Amino acid sequence: MKTNHYESVIIINAALEDEQVEATISRIKEQIITNGGEIVDLDKWGRKRLAYPIQKAKSGYYVVIRFVAPSDLIVKIERIYKLDETIIRYLTVLLSKHDLEGIEKEKAKLAAEIKEKAAAEVSEEKN
Repeated sequence: MKTNHYESVIIINAALEDEQVEATISRIKEQIITNGGEIVDLDKWGRKRLAYPIQKAKSGYYVVIRFVAPSDLIVKIERIYKLDETIIRYLTVLLSKHDLEGIEKEKAKLAAEIKEKAAAEVSEEKN
């Protein structure tokens, strides 16, 4: 079966404790892996203010998961998202080759910036 690259942006209820948020993230990761997917990247953006209230919540905990999976997995995963009461909103998109190239460029740029900052800090410590 053909696999594709996907990205899910998930907003978890920010009123939850950190342990509960981590438990939700680990359940999502486990479901993706159990159903034949492979997680490529997981970004935790943290608690952010929402543009508009969702289910009377004004803030949410954002998580971005990029994964490779067969196309039939998306229906299963989105059903899990919908049934999970801690998830207040989600969006899963298919990533094109152009999207993947952009993500890789952004990662390389970020890594170069981090390396540059570390080198600047080392040179400052020597002075």
